[in-house]
Amino acid sequence: MFVFRQLFDPQSSTYTYLLGDTASGEALLIDPVFEQTRRDLALLRELGLRPVATLDTHVHADHVTGAWLVKQAAGSEILLSDAAGAANVDRSLKHGDRVAFGRRWLEVRATPGHTNGCLSYVLDDQSMAFTGDALLIRGCGRTDFQQGSPSQLYRSVQQQILSLPAHCLLYPAHDYRGLTVTSVAEERRYNPRLGGDVDEGDFTGYMDNLGLPHPKLMDIAVPANLRCGRPDAEPADAAAPTWAPLTFSFGGIWEIQPAALDEALAGDRAHEIQLLDVREPAEFTSGLGHIPGARLLPLAQLGAQAATALDAARPVVTICRSGARSAQASVLLGKAGFARVANLAGGMLRWRAEALPFEQGDN
Repeated sequence: MFVFRQLFDPQSSTYTYLLGDTASGEALLIDPVFEQTRRDLALLRELGLRPVATLDTHVHADHVTGAWLVKQAAGSEILLSDAAGAANVDRSLKHGDRVAFGRRWLEVRATPGHTNGCLSYVLDDQSMAFTGDALLIRGCGRTDFQQGSPSQLYRSVQQQILSLPAHCLLYPAHDYRGLTVTSVAEERRYNPRLGGDVDEGDFTGYMDNLGLPHPKLMDIAVPANLRCGRPDAEPADAAAPTWAPLTFSFGGIWEIQPAALDEALAGDRAHEIQLLDVREPAEFTSGLGHIPGARLLPLAQLGAQAATALDAARPVVTICRSGARSAQASVLLGKAGFARVANLAGGMLRWRAEALPFEQGDN
């Protein structure tokens, strides 16, 4: 089965695209963002996919790519246009190349003009294409820096993108109005810069008079992206928890597996961990029971009592029947200033299913 996800970074208005093949478990990430690497890896893990490569559509000027971080975490290759001249690239791409993921593949099309190293990626059946900044929804990338050229961009879009089948869906690298997708047919007709009867002279005149300021992060992003996102020094992830083996969910929550929690409770730092059960009293004392040492504080009372009931300097594991209410509890605790919080994945249902210690009655 083909898997497709469109992800968004609100700071830079960048779209990252995940394409996967479930039969092989292989996936690609197009235009990953440095700050969203943890999110992207969590989604890949939850979908059971392994990134074989990251593909940037060009050397971005408004954000730093996550290509290097994804490679360090998952062993994926870094793919970028040969014309970009970037360091740390595992495979330099040229027009006509193919990038495979399982039984599917992308065709590489050179679409320079926004930058000289712009590429667009077309899915094997031409049902969708990823156009970077060469073609945006009812617009296009600017052409006034990074080797930009209006005439070159006009030819790139007309010959390599708008020449695709009319039904082909087009996914840009950015959108600043909340729009997510367009089509070849729409852009041929409605794009005010490149559609309709606009010719190369019309387009060049339009682009030469935009008068836009340079991107705010350009002086940082371009040098970093010419290293494929590799930092000058290896980053220390200060936000990554060290008190237990946790995983980050695509929903934005740190989780601990039942076996990992049981092992932590048997270790030298067990006295540091606060077990917070957010179910109702009847659930705590009967039925599935509770984990030995857990403290009961129903979710409805958590907001009012967390500051006095818990020590914000110590880690907290939130617990409920299935992991749903406790996930919300972990979010509330985070907003209240608790920096080390994890949700028990699967709740007491998983805990009991794995035959781990429990108690019934009042503790």
